[in-house]
Amino acid sequence: MTEKTLTLALMDPPYESANSTTALRLISAALKRGMRVNVFAYEGAVSLPLKEQTPHANPVKGTSVEEEEHPTTRAFVSSLLEIGGDNPLLTWVNCGLCVDERGAANAVDGVKRGSPADFLKMAAASTNTLVIPTK
Repeated sequence: MTEKTLTLALMDPPYESANSTTALRLISAALKRGMRVNVFAYEGAVSLPLKEQTPHANPVKGTSVEEEEHPTTRAFVSSLLEIGGDNPLLTWVNCGLCVDERGAANAVDGVKRGSPADFLKMAAASTNTLVIPTK
C-alpha cells in the first residue's frame, strides 16, 4: 500500500475559534492511522506551538491551576510531534514571516521555520491537502 500524506494549512491562532482545536484533532486522527501529516502554520497559527503558553486557574469558578487542568495548544502540538518516535509522522512548519511579525519565534521542539514555498512543496507531494482558513 502506498503511504498516504495529508497536508494542512492552518491560520487561526490558539483559543480564538474551534478551527484550531478541530485541526489538531484531525491531525491526531490521521497520525493514529499511520498517515504522514504536514502542517504549515500561517498567520496566527504560528502561536499554536508557542513555548510561553501556560495553563491558568479559573477565578470565576475558584479553581486552581491543578484543578482546572487547562490544556495548552503547545502541549497538544508537542505530543503530536512525538508520535512515531525516532521516525516522526508529523512535520510542522511555521511561516517565518508570520513568526517574525508576531514575535512567536520560541516554538516547542520539532517545529521548523519555513516559508509559503514549503507549503507548496508539501501540498504537491501529498495525497490530499486541507486549508483551514480564518473567517
